[in-house]
Amino acid sequence: MAGAMTGAATGSGRPRPRGPAEPVGPARSGGPVRALLLHGLGGRPSVWDRFAGPLTEAAGRLELWDVELPWLAMADAGWSHRADPVDLLAEAVDEAVDERFDVLVAHSFSACLLVEAFARGRIRPRPTVLMNPFHRSDPDDFDWRTISYCLNEFHRTFAEALEVGDTGRFSRAHRDWLAAKLRDQVGPYGWMRFFETYLRSPFLDLDAVRAPVLVVSGERDIAAPAEDGRLLADRLPDGRYHLVEGGRHFPMVEQPDRIARLVADFLHDTDVLLTP
Repeated sequence: MAGAMTGAATGSGRPRPRGPAEPVGPARSGGPVRALLLHGLGGRPSVWDRFAGPLTEAAGRLELWDVELPWLAMADAGWSHRADPVDLLAEAVDEAVDERFDVLVAHSFSACLLVEAFARGRIRPRPTVLMNPFHRSDPDDFDWRTISYCLNEFHRTFAEALEVGDTGRFSRAHRDWLAAKLRDQVGPYGWMRFFETYLRSPFLDLDAVRAPVLVVSGERDIAAPAEDGRLLADRLPDGRYHLVEGGRHFPMVEQPDRIARLVADFLHDTDVLLTP
């Protein structure tokens, strides 16, 4: 859901390279394989910092890009006053997602939105990694206890993000204060957009997602239960599942080398890195 809270927040929605790269445009034949990294709710692109270097090294010809999404940490919460964040995801990355990127990697809330965008035909499916998604296969799986937990424990995910990121050097009291600020910045409307997305998950036409998808869950994830990821992978036509032992909601921050190797192996297995 969240990411390390560092740097300025603009929510510009324009993809940008994480290093030297060609200008944004259709990927040229024989050029690098382009991967777009999508952060979660209340997060930011810096959540990928520890993971990006190891992934580039492990995957070879992979060019990493990221984007500041409307639900960026400490950005204007006005995005949540619109009813459909799936459209916001598609708008934020514009046509670039459909034509300019070969691989998508999404975390938490953005992973859920990306699956729905695929299912609804808003974005063309292609090899994708979904980290710590929320998903239920049966609407009866939602009960009052589920709602209570997701609402009343919402702040804990932000506290964990601040613990594993660069802000981990701050005192516990200061991190708790920042977590409350992030929660309040997302606000009730932001939380509702997240939970509405979660509630829709049993009804998605996942047969439409005709692309290889790796679903990654953390064994100790306090936000997105590991079983959610397993259920999602089982419902996808070409879903693969990996449980990160001891992992929490930010495995790419906690275990960047391990997760980078996992993602690189997935990309090699799908032959996307061999695409001319």
